[in-house]
Amino acid sequence: MSSGLSKARLGRLHHAMAAYVESGEVPGIVTLVSRRGEVHVDAVGSKALGGRDPIGRDTIFRIASMTKPITAVATMILIEECKLRLDEPVDRLLPELAGRRVLKRIDGPLDETVPARRPLTVRDLLTFRMGFGMILDPSGASPISKAIADTQIQSLRPPPPYAPDEWVKRLGSLPLMYQPGERWMYHTGSDVLGVLIARASGQPFETFLRERIFGPLGMKDTAFSVPPAKLDRLAACYRIHPETRALELLDDPKSSTWAQPPAFPAGGGGLVSTLDDYYAFGLMLLNGGRHGNERILSRPSVEAMTTDQLTADQRATATFFPGYFDSRGWGFGVSVVIRRDGVGTSPGQFGWSGAFDTTWLSDPREQLVAILMAQRMAFGPAPAGMRPDFCTSVYQAIDD
Repeated sequence: MSSGLSKARLGRLHHAMAAYVESGEVPGIVTLVSRRGEVHVDAVGSKALGGRDPIGRDTIFRIASMTKPITAVATMILIEECKLRLDEPVDRLLPELAGRRVLKRIDGPLDETVPARRPLTVRDLLTFRMGFGMILDPSGASPISKAIADTQIQSLRPPPPYAPDEWVKRLGSLPLMYQPGERWMYHTGSDVLGVLIARASGQPFETFLRERIFGPLGMKDTAFSVPPAKLDRLAACYRIHPETRALELLDDPKSSTWAQPPAFPAGGGGLVSTLDDYYAFGLMLLNGGRHGNERILSRPSVEAMTTDQLTADQRATATFFPGYFDSRGWGFGVSVVIRRDGVGTSPGQFGWSGAFDTTWLSDPREQLVAILMAQRMAFGPAPAGMRPDFCTSVYQAIDD
């Protein structure tokens, strides 16, 4: 069967991505498009600004929030084994999060609270409806924002400086922002799941991931840190200076935050990976939980993960990504497209992106996996065009 991808139109994808490198917005980009088993990989530029070492499919990237789908799959493995249950309170394994209090208002004092109407559940964590997460508070002036900063429980770089038990204890010292199950709030649920997975499995979180996901899928370069022998493959990471608009180094591979194992292996954003490693993961989910002779999850589990779990009101009040949920929902650890609103979105498509300009999508209807890897902070003054241009270029290449 033909892949149904036009080589000429894949050339448009190359030129669209090369334009970002040639303009100096990023040092390098590597992309993968796979349809019906035919794989196209394209690499443009270098691993560092002004560097001679070309970026490639074996380059190691900080994948940030693309960690979240992996954490969700690990959770679903334990649910299938009945070591966790979707609607079970987490109190049994996370007593630090029992007896929750909830702020009377999001910008109110931390001691003005009401009791939570019910305990937190595993489902709340997977769907980001635990009542606690990242908020739009640029000034950081609200009491809860100050408390989060003081406790250092939400930090991508450097990661939280605490071991998992201390981290969850500190989280438990803060009130929830909303009632459990009420609102979609980004990020924190995945970090909690990392602690929960370790306790439910009786293994360190990374050990569980390695034995149950990374090993079976051949994801040999995916981990929470980069060993010395592989540091020369780690791309430099940048951000855009808010005034000069020039790229400035955010994380140098020679002195990288990721060169040492973190105290807290963050299920919400701590992993590094490569193009081919993440392709194995995305293809496994596209194939209903199977990769070659390995079955990681059952097809029903993947279908549950990739079904929108949010109500219309929850999508409407998800303020962290304004407008994003006009055409999308959220399953268990992944975004799900529910309405076609452009060339690059297809109903049933699922995936997620990372803060350092990495993106993955799998599309069962089109039998498609697509991945973009770059290393530039995607928030703040960074232009927003690269990811949508990538998705548009992938889908316009379909020729059947």
